[in-house]
Amino acid sequence: MTLLVKGGTVVNADYSHRADVLIEGGTVAAVGTGLDVPAGGQVIDAGGAYVMPGGIDPHTHMELPFMGTVASEDFFTGTTAGAVGGTTTIIDFVIPSPKQDVLEAYRTWRGWAEKAATDYSFHVAITWWDDSVHEAMGTLTREYGVNSFKHFMAYKGAIMADDEILVKSFTRARELGALCTVHAENGELVAHLQKQLLDMGITGPEGHPQSRPSAVEGEAADRAIRIAQVLNVPLYIVHNSCIESLQAITRARGDGQRVFGEVLAGHLLVDDSVYRSTDWDFAAHHVMSPPFRPREHQEALWRGLQAGMLQTTATDHCCFCTPQKRMGHNNFAQIPNGTGGVEDRMHVLWHHGVNAGRLTPSEFVAITSANAAKIFNIYPRKGVVAPGADADIVIWDPARERTISKATHHQNIDFNIFEGMTVKGINTTTIANGKVVYHDGEVRTVKGAGRYVDRPTFPSYYDAVKRVAEAHAPTAVSRMG
Repeated sequence: MTLLVKGGTVVNADYSHRADVLIEGGTVAAVGTGLDVPAGGQVIDAGGAYVMPGGIDPHTHMELPFMGTVASEDFFTGTTAGAVGGTTTIIDFVIPSPKQDVLEAYRTWRGWAEKAATDYSFHVAITWWDDSVHEAMGTLTREYGVNSFKHFMAYKGAIMADDEILVKSFTRARELGALCTVHAENGELVAHLQKQLLDMGITGPEGHPQSRPSAVEGEAADRAIRIAQVLNVPLYIVHNSCIESLQAITRARGDGQRVFGEVLAGHLLVDDSVYRSTDWDFAAHHVMSPPFRPREHQEALWRGLQAGMLQTTATDHCCFCTPQKRMGHNNFAQIPNGTGGVEDRMHVLWHHGVNAGRLTPSEFVAITSANAAKIFNIYPRKGVVAPGADADIVIWDPARERTISKATHHQNIDFNIFEGMTVKGINTTTIANGKVVYHDGEVRTVKGAGRYVDRPTFPSYYDAVKRVAEAHAPTAVSRMG
């Protein structure tokens, strides 16, 4: 199919200009003025609108088995909801159970994802360690296009990676040219505080943020950064929610360390007052980790995003409906952790970012698409509207409005953390792989149309590390690989 998106303003992370966009097959064929559509092609009028690269959400959990249940959103419904909101690529997570074969877990998640409507990729979590995990990391990078490994520093007794696992996995990732990512919370402290609060009779959702204070996150972020510093490996910290983790990242980047930070749309806009609601279900629907913080943290996170200390935005989209949340009705530690947001991320960030003067349109593209593409090594295939790039494009009307509601959203959950928020500036058309999958309220996604995206590793970084090591300690090079 040939499409011509005509008359819009193309916005990339580094420049914007009036231009038409010609799409042939699944690829952008040309960007310029006065382009004509070949016979039989379709013209889409983008006059008065922005034409931007489709969003990349680098942190989702579709149909995740977690805390005794399974997330309600599957790969088809989740990618469909994302497409409605302008997201055309997700990076989800393979999370092996302790002692589960890592490659077996990877194959299981790949099977679930075959129903995806738009493109997807995977981070793989390292939840335990032995020689088979060491070998699996190599296989994943060489044969399956995985270039990032996740480490949960929380969830003691389940998937938590202790310092020994971090050291071994970080070292192996460095050898492979892969990126290490961490969920930064001190799992020992969380477990201790959960027990303490429950012993005091605090069982409701209000206990959740009390068991995970910001210092718990800040300590873990700083520890992960220091381990990465010693091992000379790049690090990506997911869902930063507080001043302390932002300060740790800012210090590290100021010292020249290669550390990247992600922030969730929810952490930028929702504060901890939600946990004090007298409506148990309402409060429980906001139970996620890290929790929502007092407002001063939100302002700091916005400043970190504006200053470039935080580079990407995500959702940690992990949906549990009300009956699932009620599994923890008498124990907040048993409330399944997670909220939605894949459909709303770009809308709320445009409204509260661009409309509020915090972000330019090009900066919006950077934090919703281009930066993630660059960090996870799929740029310029993704994250830019340019010849040769994948034809993943959104047409954005800055004047139109919508009110977010669970009654009208496409996410498979009976709650929305942005309920009732009216946003100005919305996605009107989504093109994924060169096909219109959403247009002016009409959903046209096709189950299974999404493609798995290989993400190459970064051998040049490891080569640079070896050169530095050789210069300072020649005998150490052989030990590095």
